[in-house]
Amino acid sequence: MNDFQPMTVLREDAHAERAWLASLVGTNDTNTITLDLTKFTSGVHYEPPTAWEPRATLKSGIALGKITASGLYAPYSGVSSEVQSVTITGSPTGGTFTLTYSGQTTAAIPFDAQAIQVQQALENLSNIAEGDVLVDGQPGGPYYVRFAGALAGTDTAALTASGAGLTGGSSPGVTIATPRAGGNVAGTDGTEVFAGLLAQEVLFAPGSTKATGPLLWFGEVYANKLPVSFDPADVTSVAPGVNIHYR
Repeated sequence: MNDFQPMTVLREDAHAERAWLASLVGTNDTNTITLDLTKFTSGVHYEPPTAWEPRATLKSGIALGKITASGLYAPYSGVSSEVQSVTITGSPTGGTFTLTYSGQTTAAIPFDAQAIQVQQALENLSNIAEGDVLVDGQPGGPYYVRFAGALAGTDTAALTASGAGLTGGSSPGVTIATPRAGGNVAGTDGTEVFAGLLAQEVLFAPGSTKATGPLLWFGEVYANKLPVSFDPADVTSVAPGVNIHYR
């Protein structure tokens, strides 16, 4: 049974470094854990020391897993689903483009298509089933294609595109990039099981190998504001008791 205590916010920036936190409810439900600092990467997981702050700053909101052998915590290393971006260049004013996946080409897609239209065009291919891709983005792009369903957690084939049907603008075209490769499982050391999020920043001296911090295992967060790329839809294994909801 949880013993919730009233909270009075004395400063509006009291949780300024936790922009990913969607609700203060549940922030008292943290466990004190020990972090294996040798597993964290400068510039990705923590800010290196500066002349003004001689200690390194581990970012709050990092997804964590527990190393089975040591009992220490390190960055979560579960499966990642691939994300590819589709960007229309040259500011076209009309026309269409197509996307090709593993030899199969979509029907013509309007230059200012909604994301759902791009998703449906891909799902109509014989080698992509409904639910195998999820597309986000604004009309006219860029569009972000996340591979899901049967293609989740795999290193998928790269999309290719043709902008030959685009009109207007200045030499319009379509470019494809891969912001996040799929299938990168770091190992079987236990960190592939999601254990929660680092609830607040942790300062540590350069050269330190361990530090303590609070593990958030119950609460509500904005997944897109977490400091390190993390898609909760990719999580396939969760530690017992973890109950985090995402917006």
